[in-house]
Amino acid sequence: MSIKVLMPQLGESVFEGTLSKWLKTEGERVNEYDPLLEVTTDKVDTEIPSPATGVLLKVIAKEGELVRVGATLALIGNPEESPESAPLAVAALPSLPVTSAPLLPLSPSASHDRDLGFISPVVAKLAREHQLDLSQIQGSGLNGRITKKDVLEHLGKFGAGKLVEEEVAAQMAPPSSPVPQLSSIPASLPGEVLPHTTVRRAIAEHMVLSKRTSPHVTTVMEADMSRVVAHRQGNKETFAREEVNLTFTAYFISAIVTALKAYPLVNSSWSDEGIIIHRAINIDMATSLGEGGLIVPVIKNADGLSLLGLARTINDLAQRARARQLKPDEVRGGTFTITNHGVSGSLFATPIINQPQCGILGVGAIQKRVVVVDDMIAIRPMAYLSLTFDHRILDGAIADYFLGKVVESLTNWT
Repeated sequence: MSIKVLMPQLGESVFEGTLSKWLKTEGERVNEYDPLLEVTTDKVDTEIPSPATGVLLKVIAKEGELVRVGATLALIGNPEESPESAPLAVAALPSLPVTSAPLLPLSPSASHDRDLGFISPVVAKLAREHQLDLSQIQGSGLNGRITKKDVLEHLGKFGAGKLVEEEVAAQMAPPSSPVPQLSSIPASLPGEVLPHTTVRRAIAEHMVLSKRTSPHVTTVMEADMSRVVAHRQGNKETFAREEVNLTFTAYFISAIVTALKAYPLVNSSWSDEGIIIHRAINIDMATSLGEGGLIVPVIKNADGLSLLGLARTINDLAQRARARQLKPDEVRGGTFTITNHGVSGSLFATPIINQPQCGILGVGAIQKRVVVVDDMIAIRPMAYLSLTFDHRILDGAIADYFLGKVVESLTNWT
């Protein structure tokens, strides 16, 4: 019996993805959990494994195609079977990490009056918690699949159902303004066209949208990094025994957390109804992929992590980002962003806000410079810090207070 491979849901708010690359060809044998294809969602390339052992009988979805969750991607079966004649069984892709929220099949022994197809972990959890018979719920999702909204409405939580519906609409809505197109280049000019990647297009759209959305203002200060440099030098070996690389980024994020606690207005987003101050402190960490572009993984609940915890999380996210192993949910939900452009030698910059956040901190290279300390000339490791902020939310004074707190935390590190 051949297996119908379906597009999994790779996150709570991810409803489609672009099939970027098939890793197997028709007629090729695949083993269960072998890499089968790559899907791109929200600048993240996710490798999808095979749900079964057999032969890739037929590729249905093509490379470059935008595929909705639940759509059929391919058929896997025995070599002697033909795709047209083989009976079909539906299989979810193998279990991915919890953050990926893969589709899960119902147990074969489950009793119901109709074929429920696949249910998400969220729906399954709600059904277990409330002892629901899912066969009594009419699904409104793709191919009649039961969604979280369907279950909530069945429970009488119409307000929550409406919220989910609005959230889906918001996620699916295209940017308010497309990226402007340049005038055509004269054919007489020599050169070649480098095709846009999915990641590059996403970055372009997001950056243009951000500049059009909020009035950007940048303020710059410098921090004496003497105590941070000394602390790092004295603790690198201890952290290394824990298999953690202690980078300066951990110190900068710790200082940001301290400043966000002191000035929570900076940890906010603009809305027409009012300024939304976020309770969670989730720090986006801009990570270069070289020529492959940029990705921004999120350090969730950074205020609950020690310096060791921050360093370990930074190591993990950065390594998996460059290995294209991040999941969509790991690049969502940030409330403030740091970009450490100093790693490439830049002294200071005016970064663009990562919408819908209020601000982004740029960190320049740490350099020894001549400064005046207590009316005496001294040489200190110094770094320029630039805060770009949404002037709809912050006035210059609050922005400077916040940045000053970051500088103070770094300068007086203990």
